[in-house]
Amino acid sequence: MGRRLARELAFRTLFQSERGAEPLLEVWHSVRAELAETGQDDEDDAYGEALDAEAIAFADGLLRFYDAHRTEVDGVLEEAISGWTFGQMSQTDLNVLRLAVTEMRYVDGPPQVPIEMAVRLAKKFGGDESGRFVNGVLAKVLRAAPRPLAEEGSGVR
Repeated sequence: MGRRLARELAFRTLFQSERGAEPLLEVWHSVRAELAETGQDDEDDAYGEALDAEAIAFADGLLRFYDAHRTEVDGVLEEAISGWTFGQMSQTDLNVLRLAVTEMRYVDGPPQVPIEMAVRLAKKFGGDESGRFVNGVLAKVLRAAPRPLAEEGSGVR
């Protein structure tokens, strides 16, 4: 449950950053300060459980890896998405995809997990077709890179 909550927190943070045109890590710093002040019992506690230190560290890793590799991640998505520009896409779908590709590339583990979690996030926060769209794009990303995407020791565990 912790990583699912962490992914949602990372998504909300990225969405807030993009929506407000504020630097991602500044927004993340504010979100973490808010969590510390509230004891993690606020709206980010979507499943009735507080985020533990491991979950917060996982969200931190996702956001920092995305921030550091934004150009590469967006390049992967631009190759996989046909017929749409980032400006035409739903911001929700785009941010879900960004975090999923980041996890696929920089977190040790099978790529099917971030794909499934991204589809769930897209269904929860996106439109009627968001889940199918996200699944299709990420399947294309996975087919384009059949080797394991996370390099040994390079990412979050």
